[in-house]
Amino acid sequence: MTVGIRPATPADHQAIEQVENDADQLLIDRFSPARWEPAPTGASRAAEPGFLLVLEGGEQQGVIGFVHVITHGPLAHLEQLAVRVDHGRRGHGGRLVDAAKVEARNRGHRTLTLRTYADIPWNAPFYAKRGFVEVESRTEFHRELAAVEERLGLPAWGRRMLMEAVLR
Repeated sequence: MTVGIRPATPADHQAIEQVENDADQLLIDRFSPARWEPAPTGASRAAEPGFLLVLEGGEQQGVIGFVHVITHGPLAHLEQLAVRVDHGRRGHGGRLVDAAKVEARNRGHRTLTLRTYADIPWNAPFYAKRGFVEVESRTEFHRELAAVEERLGLPAWGRRMLMEAVLR
């Protein structure tokens, strides 16, 4: 299957939301929460400062994954990475992370951060293999992200952490 990564367009917004809801099923299955918030709309993601890249699996597959990076002044933060479950474990997530790092660097950012679960194999260990290391929150932006996670109850499912990759 030929795949390609490109900037998202408004025509991708519905697929982006569907991909995230599909990918979230892995966490729902792992945690068995009483309630899980549905994914934000693709349009709401696209409206945030930053960029949104999609991974296409050809005409028959359409959008099978995406990466959303938000920017806040000089900061670039990988807000969401999602790949459809039926396309997982094929390197698509890694390709999307690599593309996000290149795009962030091309836009003048020196680092890319993200928040994730420390002990879930497809979270922190996945990102560590791609050059991300755990760091302390040094900015108000990152502290606010942690506070939002706290309000949403995400730490109930395991330790959350901030990771950063230096963009070369």
